[in-house]
Amino acid sequence: MIPRPTGRTARGARPSPAGFDRRLIAPMALGSVLNPVNSSMIAVALVPIGIAFGAPPAETVWLVSALYLATAVGQPVIGRLVDMYGPRRLYLTGTALVGVAGVLGALAPSLGVLTAARVLLGFGTSAAYPAAMRLTRGEAERTGQDSPAGVLATLAVAGQTVSVVGPALGGLLIGLAGWRAVFTVNVPLSAACLVLGALRLPRTPGQRHRGVDLPGMALFAALLVALMLFLMDPVPRHWYLLALFAAAGTAFAVRELRVPDPFVDLRVLGGNGPLLVTYLRQLLAYTTAYAFMYGYTQWLEEGRGLSASTAGLALLPLSVAALTVSTLTGRREAVRAKLLTGSVLQIAGSACLLLVRADSPLWLLLAVGVLLGLPQGLLGLAAQNALYRQADPERIASAAGLLRTFMYLGALGASAATAAFYPRRADTAGLHGLALFMLAGSALLLAATLPDRSLGRLTPRKA
Repeated sequence: MIPRPTGRTARGARPSPAGFDRRLIAPMALGSVLNPVNSSMIAVALVPIGIAFGAPPAETVWLVSALYLATAVGQPVIGRLVDMYGPRRLYLTGTALVGVAGVLGALAPSLGVLTAARVLLGFGTSAAYPAAMRLTRGEAERTGQDSPAGVLATLAVAGQTVSVVGPALGGLLIGLAGWRAVFTVNVPLSAACLVLGALRLPRTPGQRHRGVDLPGMALFAALLVALMLFLMDPVPRHWYLLALFAAAGTAFAVRELRVPDPFVDLRVLGGNGPLLVTYLRQLLAYTTAYAFMYGYTQWLEEGRGLSASTAGLALLPLSVAALTVSTLTGRREAVRAKLLTGSVLQIAGSACLLLVRADSPLWLLLAVGVLLGLPQGLLGLAAQNALYRQADPERIASAAGLLRTFMYLGALGASAATAAFYPRRADTAGLHGLALFMLAGSALLLAATLPDRSLGRLTPRKA
């Protein structure tokens, strides 16, 4: 049991309140939106960037993939550093890197430099979410009051809101100042995070440790990059990537089982079955969510014949539904109920997608979006709260980073499935094939939830 301090011990710091320190919410929320705002704004910038550099879509797509790769690797790696050295230091370093990446992108003379800026953005934006989870856990330890649901809901709603307005914000910035403004906007965002972080985040002592497991981190990065590169284009000529993944994975496992202070404690993780199932559910839930987002949008444009802007508006009910359910249910954990309800809604939405045709009425197109937007809000909150209860408190930040990694693996798996069902164009037959794929994933999600009795035992943990 960790002793509960009565206040912060840093010299010159103000005494902390008895309850959750509300001063932490602003830097936590602002830092957590850096990743979704950069993930969503780039969607409307790809075409003007391609025109500016004379690059085809096959090359500009790396601006999206580079961020996913860097973030998927960076979240658990930086999360482990947060656990070891405290959230403040990594939060400030990461958000400062976002500002550097913004300047680099604004001045980039080539697509290669622009891609490097996106990689920096990926690593920089990877610090805030693990730091927020660590801060939330730290407040529970400090106060002895364990009520993170509302705080975690705030982070989720902030990210979802920014994802909704991101494309519109990107379009506005491009209209006012050109595509480089999509990168420049990171400079004031970074400055705001640095000021808030410096003023409000506590100086907390790090853990006792024998050193950073750099070889373990490098092997983890290698196996993850090999897997993600294969998922981005899963064709026979890329099977060598699976061999690299297996080799790096074997070396990683051997390394982590032998060192005294590993990057990922495989013995502890392997013995934490409920947390492993949470990671699996995260993968399944977001594979379906991203498959719908990618596949349905393409079908609306090519199969239904809508313009890009109209297709974006047609997906607005999905975002509104996710935001609404997150806001209304966020303060109640109810992990099992949210997982079961979300799974059933995903099954229903995937089944309804089989009814969609090129001549379907508009109300049906919008209703499908609402039906599949509701589980996005429920499942995301459930995964966050489950992880908070199941993870080792001393490794909460790295565990949270891994949760995000499985989300990005789901996104890449969905992208590969979309490409497989739309080999030439997004037609209705391909959409129905994708719906069956989503239906299977949603059924597996329900199957991974129903027998999990540990979900009913998730209760507030005393500090």
